[in-house]
Amino acid sequence: MNSVRRGILALLGGFILGKPSLSRASSKQPAFAASRSSYTPRHVLCFLGKENSLAALQQSARAAIGLFADDFTVDEKFSQDEADDRMERSFNVCWDRVDPNAYQDTDEDAVAAHGSVLYVLGPSMTADIAVTTSAKALMFVQYMLDHGAIAAKGESAGVAHGVRRWKELFEQARSAVASRDLLTLARTCRLAFARRPIGDDAEGMASVGFHLIGLPDVLVTFVRRDDQKPSTNAEQLKIAALIDDVADEMTREGVEEALADRHAALADDTRYEEDEYKFNPFGVVSIQEKSL
Repeated sequence: MNSVRRGILALLGGFILGKPSLSRASSKQPAFAASRSSYTPRHVLCFLGKENSLAALQQSARAAIGLFADDFTVDEKFSQDEADDRMERSFNVCWDRVDPNAYQDTDEDAVAAHGSVLYVLGPSMTADIAVTTSAKALMFVQYMLDHGAIAAKGESAGVAHGVRRWKELFEQARSAVASRDLLTLARTCRLAFARRPIGDDAEGMASVGFHLIGLPDVLVTFVRRDDQKPSTNAEQLKIAALIDDVADEMTREGVEEALADRHAALADDTRYEEDEYKFNPFGVVSIQEKSL
């Protein structure tokens, strides 16, 4: 039994997604990449609460740790029992812009009115346990939203969803585990904790956060005339869809097979320093498109 299967079984041993059994054969295992660095990624989760509610948030987080996430820890250094005036801008930058229902006005209002901040740290992850750990992180988010948190953000890629979208992603993960569909579980965790597309027309647009499921990020570059207008939102959504297609193929077929099929190149991640949370130790896949 490989480590991914052991991790899924361990995941199901606690609070988890309806406690379905994986004792029989599961679906195809999600592929993962070979690391190009000694750095191991981890989840950093940010939870906002109401005024004077840090103690309650900490109690909820410790309950989650005791139930199903004993390798997660509550951060004591940066959590605070008061509003952080950077949060409104931070969430505004980090809201997922791909899913049309990623957040609502009520989510923005909750961020603006928050009165406490809690950070939770996940364990360092090797590629073979990244999907399992990310599924646990997603469950942690849903648990906290059910127990006092009013907003949540994944700091490791800088992505935020509204309460409704976090729950939708959690339910998708629950369904994937129940049906033993580990490829869909990997995809759901990727949609939950990664951002795309980030960048510009000149340097290309990329994902950030695919290391959280054990894959390289994807960079799409394209040719545009000097007199051509900047890319539109619709064009950027096409880029996001292409990035997701490549990620799905890497998950399903493996990184080397996907690269060969796409005539793509894999290189080290030079976008971030090696000790930054967004740094991808599995590298960045570069794909050049002739046009959008």
